[in-house]
Amino acid sequence: MPYSQRDIHVYPTSQALLEAAAQHLLDHARQAIETRNSFTIALAGGSTPKGLYAMLAAPPFRSQLDWTKIRFFWGDERHVPPDHADSNYRMAHEALLSRVPISMTHVHRVPSELPDAQTVADQYEAVLRKQFDVSEPDIPRFDFILLGMGPDGHIASLFPGTRAVHETNRLVAAPWVERLQASRITFTPVLLNHARQVTFLISGDAKAQTLYDVLEGPFQPGVLPAQIIGPRAGALTWFLDQEAAGALTFLQR
Repeated sequence: MPYSQRDIHVYPTSQALLEAAAQHLLDHARQAIETRNSFTIALAGGSTPKGLYAMLAAPPFRSQLDWTKIRFFWGDERHVPPDHADSNYRMAHEALLSRVPISMTHVHRVPSELPDAQTVADQYEAVLRKQFDVSEPDIPRFDFILLGMGPDGHIASLFPGTRAVHETNRLVAAPWVERLQASRITFTPVLLNHARQVTFLISGDAKAQTLYDVLEGPFQPGVLPAQIIGPRAGALTWFLDQEAAGALTFLQR
């Protein structure tokens, strides 16, 4: 159910949410392939995106995409090897990539096994520029970026209180996240807000209060990084289940 105030879609169950999001992604992929002969997507980590990937890899969606024209990237990654249990790449590979007919030359994972996080970010930024054939100061433009949101309002690996939330030059950053005692690799707002389509996928009542703060509270992206997302020449769409949307007052009017 769309709401005219913003491009927000709310579904009664997480299953209905995933089905609608899968169709949404499929429609954008088809349009991009028809227009530009390829579809560039940045994947997200998390349990809800994992459900989406599993759905895309199964009937009826699996047969409706030209998988050979899709180029896969990651909006963020943990600083772990690709076979680690916490790896976003590993999750996507197991749920989706290993189950569909893709060329591995179209899979561009973060080189997160390298020991220095900043080197990982530098190398991934170079990969992006090479794959999109874009030199500074121009910015690669993704067809589709998928985002989740944590209960603390973080998106990708832009966490509250990290300088990367306010980055205005780099495409990829390697913030140290104090509460996790770990570095993360993440797209910055520079890259995220240059996409043709950014889609949030949010489910569960644990996100409800934070989503209210993001959409109805004061603008404070340093505290709620999800607020920094606003594609300058693209579209922003929110896919929510009823539990996640439960605190939003403007949907109740």
